[in-house]
Amino acid sequence: MTVCNILLVGVGGQGVMTIGDLLVRAAFAAELPASFCPTKGMAQRGGFVKVEVRLGLAGAGPRIGKRNADVVVSMERSEALKGLPYASPDARFVLYDHAWEPTGVQLGQHAYPSIEEVAREIETATEHLTVIAPSDVPDFDGKQVAANIVVLGALVAQPRVAEILDAAHVRSVLEARWPKARDANLIAFERGLELAEDPS
Repeated sequence: MTVCNILLVGVGGQGVMTIGDLLVRAAFAAELPASFCPTKGMAQRGGFVKVEVRLGLAGAGPRIGKRNADVVVSMERSEALKGLPYASPDARFVLYDHAWEPTGVQLGQHAYPSIEEVAREIETATEHLTVIAPSDVPDFDGKQVAANIVVLGALVAQPRVAEILDAAHVRSVLEARWPKARDANLIAFERGLELAEDPS
């Protein structure tokens, strides 16, 4: 069976763990072996969050070693650099270009990288980069949909994920998890699929 190692990084409050949870729920719905290993600062909004997800290998440990991630997803611009060492040579990288400036940056004590700088760093490791801007996130009923669900759609569209996990299973999990937000979440998810197919 094909195995897909996925590393998710970001900051607390962005729904990074939710992406991993939904992905694993969808895998189980598809009767696909999966593991889920989150690392975060407890209840710390803005603190670093890392989630390791492995699809398609029963009985294996959940940790992903350096240069072993088939897909790396970052929900925050600067945190993307922390995920970079885990990217395999042919990895796919999905970056949501949200800037969450830490206190040191806000006080002028540290510099915050530009999207161009981060993209250049990523492209030294892999040529497969999809950047999603906050302006790419659509509205529904006058309110912006959840950015992490857009990113989930872009993740599911990546070839190594798509070949073992059908997007239909993810849609079903989204509908069941938040029935009242069904339409908004499906719009978000479909937008992510579109952005991955046409990253320009």
